[in-house]
Amino acid sequence: MPTHDLADTHEAWPVVSTTDLFRDDWVMALRSDTIRPPDQPDAETFGRLVLEHPGAVIVLAVDDDDRVLCLRQYRHPAQRRFVELPAGLCDQDGEDPEEVARRELREEAGLEAGEWTHLTSTFSSPGISAEVMHFFLARRLGVVDRGDFVAEHEEADMETFWAPYDDLLAAVINGRVSDAPLVLAVLLARVRGLAGAA
Repeated sequence: MPTHDLADTHEAWPVVSTTDLFRDDWVMALRSDTIRPPDQPDAETFGRLVLEHPGAVIVLAVDDDDRVLCLRQYRHPAQRRFVELPAGLCDQDGEDPEEVARRELREEAGLEAGEWTHLTSTFSSPGISAEVMHFFLARRLGVVDRGDFVAEHEEADMETFWAPYDDLLAAVINGRVSDAPLVLAVLLARVRGLAGAA
């Protein structure tokens, strides 16, 4: 394949039927779709589970001393306390991902940033979900009021701390931290020359 064709493309296979397996008033749902290959009306149909997810943002907030704001948070499905970055759901219709990132940085860390860089957007697990994660680098940080945000459940137990970027990069490379959004954000910032040792 020529290099200029190295890109994802939009494609939607016909859905013959769909059934909700779980849906309530939260932002995620699970459904079962029966699909078939396009342009093959007589082809055998098959089922696929789809986790509906509105998408998320991840913020790599780096201060003037090249330190990264990190969180330490318990995640029940993995039964593990992870080193993470500020992050949150794109759960308001039509909200721009950068605005979501600004909100999450304010709510989770009490910070605002004067400089924002979109690092990339990725599909987290396209075999089961259309969730898109939007990665941002935040610089020129300042303290700001968290507004009316009230931490609940695991977030109420969340710890924040600062880690030198190069130490965090070393922890990523040697596998001591394993939260995928953190790993991607840290590596993207380094590869693009936006953080860490020159």
